[in-house]
Amino acid sequence: MKFGYIRVSSKEQNLARQIERLNKVPVDKIYSEKISGKSITERSELLKLMKTIKKDDVVYVTSLDRLGRDANDLTKIIQFIQQRGASIQSLDLPDFSNIPDANLRNMLTDILITVFKFQAQSEREMIRERQREGIALAKKRGVYKGRPILYSATSANKKRRNIYFAVKKELAMGKPIRFLASKYQISVGTVCRIKKECN
Repeated sequence: MKFGYIRVSSKEQNLARQIERLNKVPVDKIYSEKISGKSITERSELLKLMKTIKKDDVVYVTSLDRLGRDANDLTKIIQFIQQRGASIQSLDLPDFSNIPDANLRNMLTDILITVFKFQAQSEREMIRERQREGIALAKKRGVYKGRPILYSATSANKKRRNIYFAVKKELAMGKPIRFLASKYQISVGTVCRIKKECN
């Protein structure tokens, strides 16, 4: 079977472009989620996909960074897919599916993915360095405000404000942090911050 996996980092982002591209393949089933790519364990749809795939299946993504932004995570995911006897195909990389020899096909794919991971890691480090430099300069000028807090009692967005109060209430009832993060589709870090504000 041909499976698709799509992901965006936040609830405000749209999955439509990725869905359209995968439907052109076409794939038999798409797993989609709106969640940060930082942690594999919190991505329930990715975990479902990884449990479903079997020998000769193909997993399609529009770009490898949809699978993960961290080189180590990407390696783990890709190795798991290959261990199941399945293969990975990213639409932004050359397609080797017409090569009959499976070993050669996998080898060429691995080479490309290794280059991509190196490039992606280098770009991330460069972006982080620029952010650090920008923050340091902003602090010197006294204009650094930090990231805006999206979920708070004073949030301009009514939905986020409601989620903040709902999470606060359930935390007081003793509900687990990861359960609430999954229930309200927010990060574990956000729930932890709300919990600190309750203390």
